[in-house]
Amino acid sequence: MKVTYYSAVILAVLFLFSGCATWTDRENGSGTDGNSKEKAVTSQAVEKESDRDVVDEAVSFNRILDNYTPRKKEYNFYFTYKMVHPWWDAVAMGIEDAADRYAARGITINYEYLAPKTVSASDQKKRILKAAQEKYDVIGVDVAESSTISKVINEVMIDGQKVMTFSSSDIEEEDECGRIAYVGNTHNKEDGEALAKALCEKLNGKGKVGIIVGNEGAPCHEQRLAGAKSMIESYPDMEIVGIEYDYESSEKAYEITKKYIGENPDLAGMVCCNMVNPLGAVKAVQEAGLEGKVVIVGMDHDKQALRYLKEGQIYCLAVQDCYSIGFDTIQIAIKIADGLKPGDAYDELTQEKTTVIYQKDAKAMLYKLYGEE
Repeated sequence: MKVTYYSAVILAVLFLFSGCATWTDRENGSGTDGNSKEKAVTSQAVEKESDRDVVDEAVSFNRILDNYTPRKKEYNFYFTYKMVHPWWDAVAMGIEDAADRYAARGITINYEYLAPKTVSASDQKKRILKAAQEKYDVIGVDVAESSTISKVINEVMIDGQKVMTFSSSDIEEEDECGRIAYVGNTHNKEDGEALAKALCEKLNGKGKVGIIVGNEGAPCHEQRLAGAKSMIESYPDMEIVGIEYDYESSEKAYEITKKYIGENPDLAGMVCCNMVNPLGAVKAVQEAGLEGKVVIVGMDHDKQALRYLKEGQIYCLAVQDCYSIGFDTIQIAIKIADGLKPGDAYDELTQEKTTVIYQKDAKAMLYKLYGEE
């Protein structure tokens, strides 16, 4: 199997996960098929359930391949995503595991999995055009910026290249695109709404709130912003004091939060729309001595963020099932390569879960993802 990737990073991540006791659960034969409607669950506020049940439902490592029989013995895929980042390392685990399972059936999955160090629509465009010239069975794109990337996808598809989108961002509906299917988070707006609702309820519907977004123009980040903004605005006694982008920099998120605090000494909460900005927000709040006074909600499964959740520095995190995104991407890519259209064989939109977890869930999530007691 050929895999072009940052080998040291992914091997370290795989080693880490393989050391977790619950990792072996996925070898027990239980699992869901790649098009299961049961996993098409949007953001779930699960504060009242047991921590183990919540964590086991939030991230699934016990996936099995569906019953589709591939038509070829070897496939070549090209996947490009927004940027080199631990979030996509987790997606890569699902991709690698699905490829290994096909290998056990005698089917070889060769794939490239590449991204720039910082988000760039122009960089992504160049990667797609280059991959199209090399005639992969399928190109998969985690969309950096919708209007630019929709055009290049349409361009290469006219020339016969098969293209899907995957991971965190699909093409925006208004940017008409012929991409064949999407696997990933189809409910980013709802995720933003869920986080903002948890914050507003914690604050009893009153207070000043700052918002930090990731990359301007990235569909997933803009959709989360839209959801959070509309939810907060539905509370008449809530006020948004600022909306700024950190461009995936926790240090920038720290500076933004510090500014919000300086301009609003009575700041009550922060909505953090990506995986790194909760870290910067916590640092600024700690530095200002406002722990317990500024409520922070944010995204995903960063280890330090989960530690902050466990300690009560973060109120809740919306965790996406990155492993299943990667696993299902391979299953759908095979069907696209075989010429199948969305319909009975697979859905045009394969929805993956996001689960809102709270302090009581943090210990179990840290153990499941990182083997940390």
